[in-house]
Amino acid sequence: MARPIWSGTLSFGLLNVPVSLMSGERKVDIGFRMLDSRDKKPMCFERINADTGEEVPWKDIIKAFEYHKVSYVVVEKEDIASASPQTHESIDVETFVDRDVIGLHFYEKPYVLVPGKKAEKGYVLLRETQKKIAKVGVARVVIRTREYLCAVAAEDDALVLLMLRYPQKLVEPSEYKLPDGKPSEYRIPARESEMAANLLESMATSWQPESYEDEFRKRLKAKGATTRIIDEQAPEHEDAATNVVDFMSLLQKILDENKRTPARRAPAKKAKVAKKAAKAPARKATKTPRKAAAR
Repeated sequence: MARPIWSGTLSFGLLNVPVSLMSGERKVDIGFRMLDSRDKKPMCFERINADTGEEVPWKDIIKAFEYHKVSYVVVEKEDIASASPQTHESIDVETFVDRDVIGLHFYEKPYVLVPGKKAEKGYVLLRETQKKIAKVGVARVVIRTREYLCAVAAEDDALVLLMLRYPQKLVEPSEYKLPDGKPSEYRIPARESEMAANLLESMATSWQPESYEDEFRKRLKAKGATTRIIDEQAPEHEDAATNVVDFMSLLQKILDENKRTPARRAPAKKAKVAKKAAKAPARKATKTPRKAAAR
């Protein structure tokens, strides 16, 4: 069973609803690992001083941010702690806005809010009220040491929490050279606009997300089924990527199901050798037991 990423309360006005924050996405991306082509062993990376070329132990590594090229400000642990937000136990809804006013480019990552024990009443009350007024709550939540801007929205039977990007992280479309003005300024007649609208309408269907699939991952899995994988347990490294194991085990499972292993071919080889030995002259056949006895 999935474990909650965060547990606390969803607060709006004077109402507090105990909730758990559960992931709203599955990690199915393929992670690649670099191997040495000579022996198929995984590569590991070291922390190297850019000037001396020597490895730096973890105890000698400090954090800093670069405010100018090759100019750094060192940040101590105390500085990070004092700058971190203090509230870690609640999702504080600050306001409610219309669903359509938040641009699509603000949305980043989905989560599902699950009510705690005996908290269903407040959960359903907020969910159904948001559906009725067609608004989403804009809130802040602290996960670990970072504060995030988020939106709380009602969707079917769930309250979902959608991470939002801060506006400072977004590039305004106006920064690019885009065609503005009316269609007539680009010599687009009304008849052509009508034909384009008819074309789009003819392509319109209902939204069925289950009909879409990551085709790259699907094709790569098919390629992996015909690729020989070294069946050897590699030693774990401190800096080893954690998402590689899933990919390797997935490919190995496909190989086990769709490709005959050498163990299955072995009996055929033995039968062939036995058949060959049966056809051999009697003189050669008598030598085999003597060799076996000598061993």
